[in-house]
Amino acid sequence: MNYHIKYSLVFFLLIISFGCKKVENESKVSIETNKSTAIINETITVSTEQFQSEKMQLIKTQEHPFPSLIRTTGMIDVPPSSKAVISAYIGGYIKKSLLLIGDKVKKGQPLVTIENLEFIQMQQDFLEISEQLIYLKSEYERQKVLFNEKISSKKSYLKAQSEYKKINAQYNGLHKKLKLLNINPNLVGKGEFTSLSTIYAPISGSITDVSISTGSYISPADQIMEIVNTEHIHIELRVFEKDVLKIKKGQKVIFRLPESSDQNFMGTIHLIGKSIDENRTIKVHAHMDENIAQNFIVGMFVESDIVIQDKLSKALPEKALVDVNDQKFILILKSKNKDNYIFTKKKIEIGATYNGYTELINSNSIKENQMFLSGDYNLITEE
Repeated sequence: MNYHIKYSLVFFLLIISFGCKKVENESKVSIETNKSTAIINETITVSTEQFQSEKMQLIKTQEHPFPSLIRTTGMIDVPPSSKAVISAYIGGYIKKSLLLIGDKVKKGQPLVTIENLEFIQMQQDFLEISEQLIYLKSEYERQKVLFNEKISSKKSYLKAQSEYKKINAQYNGLHKKLKLLNINPNLVGKGEFTSLSTIYAPISGSITDVSISTGSYISPADQIMEIVNTEHIHIELRVFEKDVLKIKKGQKVIFRLPESSDQNFMGTIHLIGKSIDENRTIKVHAHMDENIAQNFIVGMFVESDIVIQDKLSKALPEKALVDVNDQKFILILKSKNKDNYIFTKKKIEIGATYNGYTELINSNSIKENQMFLSGDYNLITEE
């Protein structure tokens, strides 16, 4: 009797132990959101209330472009003709400068006035040479007539010619210098001297640098200010040698400013350099849409992707993919009723991700009419 009781007790305990292990090994899957959690063993159930409150969606796969990209860096720049460094032909003291960084100027607008007593001496020399030139020209023409009529010697004629040409060269040189200093030679000829020289804007644009202050002395080698015209702003990229042959004029450029924004902007390859520099890179010039060009500042650092090829692949939004134990899954709609949406889990292989969409590698196993869950949720598997 005792033997049978002991045998039955052992058998009963074995059954209980086996049952407990079976329960422990069953997997549990849950949809976790900010508001509610549903735990199901084989399928995933989402209540209609949860589906609506969490703004989930049912979607299908769609064809989406996935480009092949070359990643590079560069900067916002302008052509050399759109940038001007202002300096003086002759040094002097800054008499007047009212412009600040950021001010807009037009071509021909006064920028700065310089004062130098040498300007007066230059005008005095110009006036004296002008008077000498009148006499020497007259003497040269007289000697020429006399020489042609064989009245005067050739020596006298050549001497008059030489003196006239020497003074004429000095006159033309001083005349040119006065013009470069923006001093009117005609007023100097009337005896109106000035110690001031005004520098005018060679291009229209904005002041990007001012290196002087009133009363400071500047030499011809000093930079007074800089003007940049941003009407022809562009992107100057540097592409590595290994990628050069893949670059073609007209290709799209997707660029962004990593230091200030994650927003993407569009451009187009316009020019490709013909020489490789010491860093084994080549310069690539890209244009951008005129509507966005004014949002950028010359010198900004950019990161960019050059689109060298586009391919269409079946894809789903990133919100339709979930991670479980470092694997990607999608939730396929199995059925729905008034109260619930029932989904099954399917492992999926993914490719590239672009513009919020992820490429599906094994898309042949997905039917055209299948619907998938998309939204902000996490799929949790508990052992």
